[in-house]
Amino acid sequence: MAVVDLDPSSYRVHDLWIPMSDGIRLHARAWLPATEVRVPALLEYLPYRLDDWTSVRDSERHPWYAAHGYASVRVDIRGTGSSEGLFVDEYSEVELDDGEEVIAWLAAQPWCDGKVGMFGISWGGFNSLQLAQRCPEPLKAIVTVCSTDDRYDNDVHYLGGSVLAIDMAAWAGTMLAFASRPPRPEVVGPGWVEQWRQRLAEQQPLGPIWLSHGRRDDYWRRGSVCEDYPAIRAAVLAVGGWNDPYRDTVLRLLENLESPVKGIIGPWSHQYPDRGLAPGPGIDFLGETLRWWDRWLKGIDTGVEDKPALRAWVTESEPPATYVEVAAGRWVGVDWPGSASSAVLGLGAEGETAIVASPWATGQDAGRFFPFGNAGDLPSDQRAEDGRSVCIDFPLDESVTVLGRAVASLRLQSSHDRGQVIVRLCDVAPDGTSRLVSRGVLNLRRRKGMECDDALLPGEPVEVRVPLVAAGYEFAAGHRLRVALSNHYWPWAWPHPVDAELQVDLGASTLELPLLDADPAPVEFGAAVHSRPIPISAPAGAVEPGPERVISHDVVSGETIITVDPRYGGTRHYPDGLDFWEETEETYSIREGDPTSPRTESNWMIRLANDGWSATVRTRSVISCTETEFIVDSFVLAVAEIDGVEQTVADHHRRDTVSRDSV
Repeated sequence: MAVVDLDPSSYRVHDLWIPMSDGIRLHARAWLPATEVRVPALLEYLPYRLDDWTSVRDSERHPWYAAHGYASVRVDIRGTGSSEGLFVDEYSEVELDDGEEVIAWLAAQPWCDGKVGMFGISWGGFNSLQLAQRCPEPLKAIVTVCSTDDRYDNDVHYLGGSVLAIDMAAWAGTMLAFASRPPRPEVVGPGWVEQWRQRLAEQQPLGPIWLSHGRRDDYWRRGSVCEDYPAIRAAVLAVGGWNDPYRDTVLRLLENLESPVKGIIGPWSHQYPDRGLAPGPGIDFLGETLRWWDRWLKGIDTGVEDKPALRAWVTESEPPATYVEVAAGRWVGVDWPGSASSAVLGLGAEGETAIVASPWATGQDAGRFFPFGNAGDLPSDQRAEDGRSVCIDFPLDESVTVLGRAVASLRLQSSHDRGQVIVRLCDVAPDGTSRLVSRGVLNLRRRKGMECDDALLPGEPVEVRVPLVAAGYEFAAGHRLRVALSNHYWPWAWPHPVDAELQVDLGASTLELPLLDADPAPVEFGAAVHSRPIPISAPAGAVEPGPERVISHDVVSGETIITVDPRYGGTRHYPDGLDFWEETEETYSIREGDPTSPRTESNWMIRLANDGWSATVRTRSVISCTETEFIVDSFVLAVAEIDGVEQTVADHHRRDTVSRDSV
């Protein structure tokens, strides 16, 4: 990765207030090129605090765009950072209405030529797509990274219709902590404590909202662009990573958009692909996006339309590891859809059956839902998980390259009126090590659609399809391709309140594999480059973090506990004098055979301090259950200190209960 020192005279930086029609102002920072010529504007629109939390990442790309002829603007969503108003929910109508107003405001500025592009990763990738679907006239192009087109079945809440315990809890806890942070006193002035107090008084935890919408209803349809792909008219560059949970979105956008669209999927985690974070290799992402903006915002023929529809990294067989600095593999270019063939593998002989009755802690080696490039993020060796599952192996005499989404078609019956099935695809080396390649989860009550809740008739066979997440992977000759079946996958899938044993008719079940065409086009990318970020250091007294991921099992009680430090990396000393501390711990516990035992807990401490003031937030979010209800406990303690005098801004505990009837 190369770091570029930009000419400071090539751009200027302004902090702005963008007025909304209801009188609320959003805080923004604009990097403007040093020119009197009107230029297109680029927008990144997030709730993560431009004054501190994203400021390092922002400084790597916004100045770079400004130095290359674009007005690049970073805006905090209403009720977050130092923006006024109240935050209500992710991707709310208020957020998107404000977003349309922001786009119109940018287009009307004297330094803008009326054309706007939008980009972002994760949240910013989501709302780029969502606003593109609303078709504000100035918005001509977007770059969406690690985002989703389907908020129900491809986000942090549900997976195949099952509650995604690992992130339903962790992200609800994270947003409780993030939304509890104060505005910056240096930005909003002496009224910052009262503004903070009002935010906390009106704050609603998000976990109970998400749990109360157990099926794909209108709540999830809002903001899911898969509801109306043709509405998007802006040119879309969609980017994902094989180690990011949102990679399927890239393929679906290529398959369904009618506007100009290209896709890139690399080996990356949930990160921009030019930041030097594992797994690499990175690419010249800023250069790729500049060519996209030049074509669709300035009308310059940069050749982007001549690129293959999909440029994808094909990972080669390597031993399983929780951290891979640079993945082995190669880039290929393919037309998508239509470039792949498929092979169908039968899972057994006629009449052959298997009982799937996995231990409840199956899934403990699944790795992190959102890998961020940390040492403990990726799935470990799957041999223990395979031992908890029913496995079918296919020896390979020659290499097999998969590109796309595999689908398991299973004939099965459940011992109860509900159940879930998990399908994993693994690469087993000659030494027995097992590397996870892909997986899929299905809540069997959603087998007819994610909007459905269809009970099973115990003992009656049903045909189900389990889509696995997409993969680009080459299985080496001499290895075995393994299909592993389980009925538990904690903490990815919250178990049903019954232990539903499955009987699978292997002779009537198959796995369809998408195969890469033999002769894909060669692809090359430039090396990663970005502008030199703002200098940061560790604040005085910063504590070394503990282990990232620890799994313990009590053989007497049968309880398994997973303890995780997600290491988001917010602990920093900033050039403006701010010290920012984060301490985080997540725990996931389950006891064998006990449907009331699953429990998740997210604990956060965030402290901000600068000359004459400090603010400390402590949050705790716990999700537990009975056989009939989820119980969500949310705790917030907020303390401000001004010139050595402390005051409690909030000390809240809220308990919500949500029926488990449909999940």
